[in-house]
Amino acid sequence: MTDKKVVLLDGGMGQELVHRGAAHTSPMWGAQVMIDTPELVQQLHVDFLQAGAKVITLNTYSVTPERLANVGAEDQFAPLQKIAFELASRARDASGVSDAIIAGGLSPLYGSYQPDKAPGYDSMLATYRQVVEQQAKSVDVFLCETMSSIKEATASATAACESGKPVWVALSVDDDCSGCLRSGESIADAFKALQPLSVEAILLNCSMPEAIDAAWPHLHSTGVPIGAYANGFTSVAGLPLGGGVETLKARQDLGPSEYAKFAVDLVGRDASIIGGCCEISPAHIKELANQLTGAGYQIVGRL
Repeated sequence: MTDKKVVLLDGGMGQELVHRGAAHTSPMWGAQVMIDTPELVQQLHVDFLQAGAKVITLNTYSVTPERLANVGAEDQFAPLQKIAFELASRARDASGVSDAIIAGGLSPLYGSYQPDKAPGYDSMLATYRQVVEQQAKSVDVFLCETMSSIKEATASATAACESGKPVWVALSVDDDCSGCLRSGESIADAFKALQPLSVEAILLNCSMPEAIDAAWPHLHSTGVPIGAYANGFTSVAGLPLGGGVETLKARQDLGPSEYAKFAVDLVGRDASIIGGCCEISPAHIKELANQLTGAGYQIVGRL
């Protein structure tokens, strides 16, 4: 038994919305669902909180100026950012989990897993500042997630840190189990670049559990709280830039008990923040919460 506190994040929004019937015919479907069927987004937030999560992240992963521009919807940027917070806030109230916190989300601007296609640092920083400006007054913490290169991570973290809010940076590592970012850069070099920004925590996310496990030893040298939230895809290879992850296949060997075992093992190896990414459902989070509390951990929303 232990009295260690663990921050429990939610799981993957996009894939679960697809499973619940959200239409995804539009390239901006992850954002469009907040216009067409906002009740699905709000209820999913509620379900994650009632499953045991103490942190829910805004459904803004695809709400970047660049992605919206691709479909001629630039004018929807600010309205969708506002809707995303309203849905998360209503969900927190409806869930009865009054101590839950809301995380702002900074995502890859054009698409995930392809850092070579990202724009220059200055361009990214300018855009991330726009996102932070929309979210800063409402959220409790910023989560820079699925950062596949040092350039992405430092640009997003710089903008987020300017808000004065706590900042957690989640790096996506290559599924080849090399222990490197998807850009081929090392976690040590990434942390060295992030260190002057005084981010509160470094995490690994949206990679296979096996890849995160292989990279895990490298996080111990960061000297800050560490954590992880893996995905449940068989592979992300072949995903077109900006393409919807609904085209990817889910693993059949990563049910709630299997995923919880992986995550609890990481907590036993010093993870302070844990949760799930794509294909990790409220059922996974519920089982994870049960295993954590059963092992004597206290689930919290803040470090």
